[in-house]
Amino acid sequence: MSMTLYHGEPNGPSLAVLATLFAKEVRAELVRIDLGSGQRHSLPCAQEPRVAMSVEGEGPVLVVEGEAMTDSVFIACYLDDVGQGAALRPADPYGRWEVMRWCRQVTERTAPAAAYLGCRAHPPREQVTAGRLSEDRLADSRSKIRQAVEKIEARLEARQWLMGAFSIADIESFAWLTGMVPLVPAAFAGKPRTRQWLERVRAQPAVAQALSLARSADPAASWSVGPEINRWG
Repeated sequence: MSMTLYHGEPNGPSLAVLATLFAKEVRAELVRIDLGSGQRHSLPCAQEPRVAMSVEGEGPVLVVEGEAMTDSVFIACYLDDVGQGAALRPADPYGRWEVMRWCRQVTERTAPAAAYLGCRAHPPREQVTAGRLSEDRLADSRSKIRQAVEKIEARLEARQWLMGAFSIADIESFAWLTGMVPLVPAAFAGKPRTRQWLERVRAQPAVAQALSLARSADPAASWSVGPEINRWG
């Protein structure tokens, strides 16, 4: 099966997909693109609606036998189904629903906030200017990061991973939040379970392998405009 993954630095959605790919031992040609400069829009599949209209924005693209897939959670689910090794989603229907519910909150609330704050701290080469980053949106984004960390801290009481076993929920949450530790330090203060969880996820072989692909000194500082809400409000 012919499979190509176009990805950026291992941060945010690219980190989530790369870590899932390695965890599931899926063979794919890895092609690095500069998401921050909009290189994604020059891909052969860029004009396909599923790519051009991706709500995740400047995220990775997986092409399998000529069919393009976008949005990290959905790509991860596909890889979980076609790959080998331990499943990254529960087998029971309720457990799968719970993983998807959690990931939806991450992609709809945490991801836009993280991308907004990340682009402010580390402007990409896309057209992002300080004048377009409102103080109200910055404050709202910090609030959403705090809420996400509080949710994780509560969830981790008496458990090691967010969904029982290590799962897509851990990978996706880590991918968006690891870069927020230096940007919103107050959100992580007094949250020992969350900090320990971050280190556990980082130490997972698949996550470590994904992070090893970084070409920059700090891949968590690589951001692009990202989710749709940050483009249109």
